[in-house]
Amino acid sequence: VVIDSGVLIGCSESTSPKAIEKIAENLFGGDSGIREVYAVQIPFARAYMHLDTVFTMLDYDKFTIYPGVEESVSTYRLTPGKNGTPRVEPMQSLKKALKKALKVPAIEFIQSGGGDEITAAREQWNDSTNTLAIAPGVVITYNRNESSNETLRQRGIEVVEIEGSELVRGRGGPRCMSMPLVRE
Repeated sequence: VVIDSGVLIGCSESTSPKAIEKIAENLFGGDSGIREVYAVQIPFARAYMHLDTVFTMLDYDKFTIYPGVEESVSTYRLTPGKNGTPRVEPMQSLKKALKKALKVPAIEFIQSGGGDEITAAREQWNDSTNTLAIAPGVVITYNRNESSNETLRQRGIEVVEIEGSELVRGRGGPRCMSMPLVRE
């Protein structure tokens, strides 16, 4: 959930475009209040199984992103269309889509690994971008992602580090250990 009336869904190895359209139909047709679905096409690879393995929200206008995918993602905005079929609109970029959805003047992407390609790749395998925001600007991360965590701190994000070794083997991070029920 990005805003009360919109969600972001990763289109990846585990979620197809058709599945996203079906989810959008169900959300638009029910009483969810969702009026926008943003589909983010990420590379089809096990390393990028879900959107939160390469990208998560940290604050109202800040996101962590794996630099290896930043230039290759495509974003689409789905809104209610005629006869229950969602209308699909290609967006110029992920940043512009987020800016539009969140109604903020700017979006800040914070690259994992401090933007260093080799460090980012190593820490991405340890789910450095799979952060769990417990409040705006406060996140839980794995302690092993030292460079990414330091970069987040330098950008004003409060980082709560945890140990973890089992879930990461299956491509999971702190966000995967949660189930948000209510969000303000």
